[in-house]
Amino acid sequence: MKVDSRMFEVTIHYNKRTSEDYVGEAYKKACKIHRQLPEGGILIFVSGQQEVNTLVRKLRATFPLLSSDDREAAALSGYRRKKLEVKANRKNNIDSTTNNTILPQVKLESFISALPDDGEGEEEEDEEAMVTELDDRDGAVDSDLDLNDDDDNDDGGIVKRGSEPEQPMWVLPLYSMLTPDKQKMVFECPPEGMRLCVVATNVAETSLTIPSVKYVVDSGKVKEKVYDKVTGVSMFHVTWTSQASANQRAGRAGRTAAGHCYRLYSSAVFNDEFRKFSQAEIQRRPIDDLVLVMKAMNLPVINFPFPTPPDYLQVRHAIKRLLTLGALEEMPDSTTHSAPIKKKPRIQTPKDNSRISSLGKAMAAFPLSPRYGKMLALSHQHSLLPYTVVMVAALTVPEVLTETPLDARDNYNDTRRIWQQLRRRWAGSGHSLSLGDVMVLVRAVGAAEYQAGGRQWCDSNGLRHKAITEIRKLRRQLTNEINLIIPSCDLILDPKMPPPTSDQARLLRQIVLAGSIDHVARRVDDSELKTPEDKAKWRHAYRTQDMEEPVFLSGSCVLRNDMPPWVVFQEVEETHKMMMRNVTAIEPEWLAVYASHLCTFSPPLESPEPHYDTHTDRILCHRKASFGASCWVLPVVEVEHPEGPDLYRWFAYHLLMGSVCPMLHTYTQHLHEPRTLVNTVAIRFREQRERLLRALMTRGVTTLSQLTHIWKQHPKYLWKEYSQWIADEDVKQEVFKIWPPINNNTTTTTIITL
Repeated sequence: MKVDSRMFEVTIHYNKRTSEDYVGEAYKKACKIHRQLPEGGILIFVSGQQEVNTLVRKLRATFPLLSSDDREAAALSGYRRKKLEVKANRKNNIDSTTNNTILPQVKLESFISALPDDGEGEEEEDEEAMVTELDDRDGAVDSDLDLNDDDDNDDGGIVKRGSEPEQPMWVLPLYSMLTPDKQKMVFECPPEGMRLCVVATNVAETSLTIPSVKYVVDSGKVKEKVYDKVTGVSMFHVTWTSQASANQRAGRAGRTAAGHCYRLYSSAVFNDEFRKFSQAEIQRRPIDDLVLVMKAMNLPVINFPFPTPPDYLQVRHAIKRLLTLGALEEMPDSTTHSAPIKKKPRIQTPKDNSRISSLGKAMAAFPLSPRYGKMLALSHQHSLLPYTVVMVAALTVPEVLTETPLDARDNYNDTRRIWQQLRRRWAGSGHSLSLGDVMVLVRAVGAAEYQAGGRQWCDSNGLRHKAITEIRKLRRQLTNEINLIIPSCDLILDPKMPPPTSDQARLLRQIVLAGSIDHVARRVDDSELKTPEDKAKWRHAYRTQDMEEPVFLSGSCVLRNDMPPWVVFQEVEETHKMMMRNVTAIEPEWLAVYASHLCTFSPPLESPEPHYDTHTDRILCHRKASFGASCWVLPVVEVEHPEGPDLYRWFAYHLLMGSVCPMLHTYTQHLHEPRTLVNTVAIRFREQRERLLRALMTRGVTTLSQLTHIWKQHPKYLWKEYSQWIADEDVKQEVFKIWPPINNNTTTTTIITL
């Protein structure tokens, strides 16, 4: 949809060649404009915050603020330049009048409008009208605006023309993560005798109008968070913007007066490599949250009439990830045929046989990514909710930690070193350090809340004040949501919340793993690197299940020095390498518990033997395991015994031995060889074994809780089968008096249960 708006004429100039170093080209073009062209603000478009800060520092160093004497000389130089330009224009006008008499023309497109003049409210209108495109290769650029290449000076110092200093430049950055007070500076008038130059990201395309901008330098680049539909990994890519966005950028030069747009790429690149419009957001981001909400509303996902439908791969892989997280459960296909039907083959429509699970309903109650919703749904255990709310809020808000100070007067290396040391102290040691970047975020938010979240404190400690404010609002919203769902929780927003203890940090690591089981990475050992090419590519790298390329810990990760063997990450960002963000170390044996459906297990090992665990009320055994499609070998893990006849044999054995019911432990010495229960080739006491196992299998009893439930209704259940194992009649009478052998002791779990 295109809405034309009134604007001044904008002349577009293309580069002859397209350089890969667009930041350097933008710097050169800004220097030429400042030295050769008349007064007017400069607006430079680059792709990201780091490039903005780099270009701002370089331009400030090239055109610094001058002393009072130099300022007077620069003003006089500017006055002389204007005087020469006026004389040249007069001469050109006289010559043109002598040669050709140009009569005025009435333009039909220029008329008095009854609508109010354009203002800040029209920032999203398409301003492609009245734009004249010129290509440097055709020699069609105006003579006074043809920027010469002979005046380049990239030494980064103060450049002087003869004995006269150059006019200083008022250089300001502009991007979304910048503080509001620094963003407002672009709307203020620059100091007298200085030209305004704003270096911005695409936030300046449509969100605002900067006054007095006459020259636009467009790199044509934009940093987008693209989404891999197959792997489900989101990455930042610097790519060409769309033609519509490029025209929006050019329109910034024609808001208050006629202007010029200098595109740092050729017209061939613009016509061939630029897409016409930007891709809709629903087609370039994960739609897991959308699919989960639609499932909770019983809406069809596959054939839903979206205004802009997502790709089928997006929907299919979103359903796959939700199945992995346990938010959905697969249902059997009801369309079965008893006999083959001979019909003309036709294309089968995709089907979705999944439905939302009880865990998925709890996850859908939170306005978050499903993986964060799962973390909240599990954190009611062991009083972890306050910490999980902070953790999820900090992970949801982007760029909480500032990497470098913006002010050029600061010492970057010293400031960054101080911030890194502070974040290592926030990370702590032991389980707190293993929680990794997540612990840094939790401690940073807690420290900011303790200090009342002041802007000055945040700036001095490497935190973005706007992000801390957003986290506080999200914490309040999540706290209210949880109190509505669980009224008995009585969760409060405590600004003096103490840091998590070591045990709580260990449990938080398990919660992070439960929500990130599809984002597991394993360190590549040096023994796996056989060739020099592998060593160069995979040294200090990690391997994931879905990506073939190596991934690495970022330079700001607090786990970078330790390099834990197994980690989980929240996202991958592609710079010069694939960098993992928000990394947490995990124990590999946890994967068998929290991602058991992604593991492949061997039969239970004979040694150590299966045993009854009183805390979980389960028969546990040791098994070899591997994780994922790549079959990463895990350590021997202790897990719940699989279903089958052996499970009943071991439960019956531990029942006779008094492990299940401690009241029977004193009578084990009077029993007939309970060991024959787990010895499948034993001949003796076969009848007793079969009767006891048949009684357990008929009721499906493999836990004490099931046994207790049955005993409440049938107190003499298993008495006959148990008494056959007792040889002494007096002992039988004694056991008969205490049957059923249960007490009121309760058990508690010490791990996060799913």
